[in-house]
Amino acid sequence: MTLVEASEHAQLWAAAWNAHDLDRIMSFYSDDVVFEVSTAVTRWQKPDGKLRGKCELRNHFERGLQLAPQLSFEIESVFHAPSGYAVLYRRDNGNRVVDCVTLDSNGLASHAIAYYSTVQR
Repeated sequence: MTLVEASEHAQLWAAAWNAHDLDRIMSFYSDDVVFEVSTAVTRWQKPDGKLRGKCELRNHFERGLQLAPQLSFEIESVFHAPSGYAVLYRRDNGNRVVDCVTLDSNGLASHAIAYYSTVQR
């Protein structure tokens, strides 16, 4: 993956979130995705913070959109690696987030970890 490809992928992903288009958001993830995030612990009582599969992830994202009707992401930086990228962005609530994303051979996120700068609910 090149930096240009990583940046384009991240921009399209952020645009889906900013449009609150859950189907478009989910189109970035593989069926067997593993997504690690602190809000999975608080919202779903998952001690390891891992959501497994598109169904769990969709439920989580749907709940997040309900809890934050003004949600928006502003990308600050994108970093690339051969297998994916990391994106640093600022949320509408001021929280800064780094998402580290591993892509599969189809260009879909197969594993992702979200790191928050402050507590996210």
